[in-house]
Amino acid sequence: MSMIKKISILKNNFIGLYARVWEDIAFLPLGVEQETVREFEESMGVRVERVLINQSYLIGSLMVMNSNGIIVARNGTDERLPEDLNGRNVLFLKDKINAVGNDIIANDRGAIIHRGFSASSKKKIEDTLGVEVIKGTIGKIKTVGSAAVISKRGMLVTPEADEDEMKFLSEFFGVPVKSGTANFGNIYVGSSVLANSRAVFVGKETTPIEIGRIDDVLS
Repeated sequence: MSMIKKISILKNNFIGLYARVWEDIAFLPLGVEQETVREFEESMGVRVERVLINQSYLIGSLMVMNSNGIIVARNGTDERLPEDLNGRNVLFLKDKINAVGNDIIANDRGAIIHRGFSASSKKKIEDTLGVEVIKGTIGKIKTVGSAAVISKRGMLVTPEADEDEMKFLSEFFGVPVKSGTANFGNIYVGSSVLANSRAVFVGKETTPIEIGRIDDVLS
């Protein structure tokens, strides 16, 4: 069982917009409170890197990763990531779809991406993450990264997704899938929840009933 904690980042409960986490590493915005860094290090067992992407604190919206690669939105500014990324491929992706964290959901089995990505971007995403990539929606939501959150333990998706879709997602990603909300009814769970196999963080507005649903699939 992994633990569930309520947190905020930069006093904001939409924590998935501000951070990106995997099993070994977490990216948080520059200026984040030291107490928050410690929460990630101790609860999730990760190394924390503080970064700025496109002069923005919205790290979760502008980055996606799995064990094989990291993709960062590029809009012309000079981006830099730390040197030691545990052997991952790094892609600075320039595409009209530029909030890659909101528009891609991935694990080490596969990735679903916004239908608006170009064919060449799809190929680059595939090569960087080292997985099968398909274009699609989740619960008719085009911003698939905001409609779901995934870890090694499971996948939480928007309640807009139906049973057939959740069955497909479970087979495609190889993890159990359940639907739910966070932050007092918000259907964009990717913006409100962060998870790896050791811990689940939820925004502070998340209710006990929501935490129960999240706990069922991600802990």
